[in-house]
Parts: sequence; structure tokens; C-alpha cells
Amino acid sequence: MPATDNSSTHDFWDGLAEFGPAQSSAALEYALATLARLAGAQQAYWMGTVRLSHGADILDGWRPAVIRYLHPREALETNFQAHCRLIEQGRIDPSIVANMRGAGRYRTNLHHELVEPEWYESDFHRVYFVPYGLRDTLYMAMPLGEDIECWFGLQRIGPQQPFFSQADKKSLDHAGRSLKWFHRRLALHYGLRITTKPLAPTERRVLEHLLGGDTETGIGTALGLTTATVHTYATRIYRKFNVQGRNGLTALWLGR
Repeated sequence: MPATDNSSTHDFWDGLAEFGPAQSSAALEYALATLARLAGAQQAYWMGTVRLSHGADILDGWRPAVIRYLHPREALETNFQAHCRLIEQGRIDPSIVANMRGAGRYRTNLHHELVEPEWYESDFHRVYFVPYGLRDTLYMAMPLGEDIECWFGLQRIGPQQPFFSQADKKSLDHAGRSLKWFHRRLALHYGLRITTKPLAPTERRVLEHLLGGDTETGIGTALGLTTATVHTYATRIYRKFNVQGRNGLTALWLGR
């Protein structure tokens, strides 16, 4: 698979910068699709993780909070939730432990380099990878603070697909290293800076309209809600982000 050239990376950065603060969902879809194309991947996801405590377990309290796929399927969400339950039960796969060893710094990892050859004979691989055709994953982790990290995962699907190469890793490392601003925007969009749980779907939809400048009446018309209900959602959103109204919310998104 050819490595990504600088012009492709710069085109990606320029295209991503065209999306405004109220277009987080569309920007994420663009980012996932472009990174997948650049990496020769068939699937991609963005994941937000939070640290709930320090020193509590082998993951130092880190937990996945939200995930969004380029090509969503109910089975993938089910698989993600199953992973989360295993972590809560203390049944943590060695590949996850290896991925989290560098927490606190930007890093790229290749799944096949995180595991021993015998891992491919394990029950974990058989149950949580084989049914989904997962061949290899290129992970790109970006810390946003002491207790928040955001990830891109690029996946090759199918037994005939090659593992990601060092050239792939180097190219995507370059493409992802400058995206802290974008991860910050997504973390805000999904509420990772204000709660250990992501914002509810309706809260996110109201949030995007608020950032887009729509009136509460207009938001209600667009979403099929009463103006009073929209106002309740808006007040809840302002409180969660600890801002005074829409101007404070917009300023937060723009990093002012």
C-alpha cells in the first residue's frame, strides 16, 4: 500500500478546516472517510476515552466513553459495548494494555505489533475480531489533557488484507499529529469535557443548531420539538459546559 504523500495530507487538513463549529458530525464523517482512503482501510472510527480514577486498575482508570464508525452497524456497537463490559469486569485484553502504555502523549500503534503471535489463537480474537473480519488496526491516540484522550482507528477488513506497514504508520502519524484542535472540538461535541457520559443524541442535535445560530423556535421546527423543550435542552447544555448562554458556548468551541 503506497504511503500518503504530503500533498494528500495537506489537502485533508485544508478540507477539514472548511467545516465550521456547527458541523462537527459532517466534519467527523469527512475525516474518517479521508483517513480510511489514505490508509487503504475499509473501516474507521473515532473514539473518546476518559480516565475516571488514577491507579485503580491495570488501565489506570481509563475507560472508553463514545465511539463513532465511518460505516456504522448495530453489530459493531454491540461489540464495543461487550468490550466495555469486559474492561469493567477486569478482563482486559493485552492489546488494550499495550495501547494505553503511552497515555499522555500522541502516539500511533499497529495492532499486529501490540500482540504476540499466539494472540491470534486466543478466545478474545476468535470472539471479538474474527466475526467482524478485523485483520489489523492502525491506532492514532491524541491526549487532550490529563484525563481525556481521543482516538482514530483505521481498520483493514478481510483475511486477504495486508497488515499495516511502517510506511503507513509514518504517513498517518504525520496526518494525525496536527489534529489536536479537531479532537478538542469532537470532545466538546460529545460532552467528554463535562461528564463521564457523552451527551444524549437530542442534546447533540440541539447543540449543533445552537452553534449554527438558529433560534430556539427554529430549532424546535427542525427537530420536531416545542420551543419550551428546546429551551430546556439549551439551558441544560449551557449548565453542563459551564457557560453563560449561546455566546459563551460559541466562544468555548472557537477556543476563545
